[in-house]
Amino acid sequence: MTDTIAPSTAAHGVSLSPTAADKVRSLLAQEGREDLRLRVAVQPGGCSGLIYQLYFDERVLEGDALVDFDGVEVVVDKMSVPYLDGASIDFEDTIQKQGFTIDNPNAGGSCACGDSFS
Repeated sequence: MTDTIAPSTAAHGVSLSPTAADKVRSLLAQEGREDLRLRVAVQPGGCSGLIYQLYFDERVLEGDALVDFDGVEVVVDKMSVPYLDGASIDFEDTIQKQGFTIDNPNAGGSCACGDSFS
């Protein structure tokens, strides 16, 4: 973490697998940016009520929780922390699926597409 980043108020309960961390590092290298971190958020939407958002963000906002996974910073906003506590992010690269996956013990159910949960 650099001195220009506002200190986080708390850690979050999201974990990042080594495979997912490697993929994030690879994507950041392609972007040619070292000032980005992976932001994980929960927003209203989807067929089940809530949808995950994963994207690169250069900002750390007041109330954000930040955890460093061997050089990969994962940021969660304070409203999303309770929905994501205990969630794990992985990356799958198989013939059937390629992409980030979230295993969330707080999700009561999910839709068929796997993008939203309740």
